[in-house]
Amino acid sequence: MMIDGNRRWARQLGYDSAAHGHRAGAAKMLEFLEWCDAVGVRVVSLYLLSTDNLRKRDSRELSDLIEIIAELADEISRQPDWRVQHVGRSEGLPPELARVLSEASSRTREHGGLHVNLAVGYGGRGEIVDAVRSIIAQHDAVGGSLEELAASLTPEQIGEHLYTGGQPDPDLVIRTSGEQRLSDFLLWQSAHSEFYFVEALGPDLREVDFLRAIRDFGSRDRRYGS
Repeated sequence: MMIDGNRRWARQLGYDSAAHGHRAGAAKMLEFLEWCDAVGVRVVSLYLLSTDNLRKRDSRELSDLIEIIAELADEISRQPDWRVQHVGRSEGLPPELARVLSEASSRTREHGGLHVNLAVGYGGRGEIVDAVRSIIAQHDAVGGSLEELAASLTPEQIGEHLYTGGQPDPDLVIRTSGEQRLSDFLLWQSAHSEFYFVEALGPDLREVDFLRAIRDFGSRDRRYGS
């Protein structure tokens, strides 16, 4: 899920701060996760804060957003049997947010219900770079040569070293607010995903919009190149 349009929502309602939109969007994400759980979705990834956001957002807005994300992560981790996993780079995050994400992951590690990936400090290109670096370091640790690595490297190997290693690739990517772009989200994992774009701004997303996305997904013929 790429929740988008929070700032536009706040402006349209006359709020003087984008924080109102981000807070409403966070509340909507809790609802969204409940909808996913109710229809049997097993893994959900929420795109909450990109590496581009960290570099480019206004400092006041970013400070509010970081606080809201920390509250959301903690609240999700308090839900019965949901498991939280931080996907992204902890380096560069404010220490308090990194701590909350780490504790949310630790607190829910043994839970077997809905698996919630929180993409915070996340960038798809950076994730692929980190995966390749991890493969090189692992190969070097056992004394392998670059020639051997080049000859043996596979897409499956890279997939195993992504932040989401061991998880299934997403079947469906949803983005709100009518925007139709990936914005550096799950670039590798979404190679064969279906996409669904909703006109509603993030906080205005309704359960019926979600169910329409699920029905539309179910009607598609996924050929995977065949």
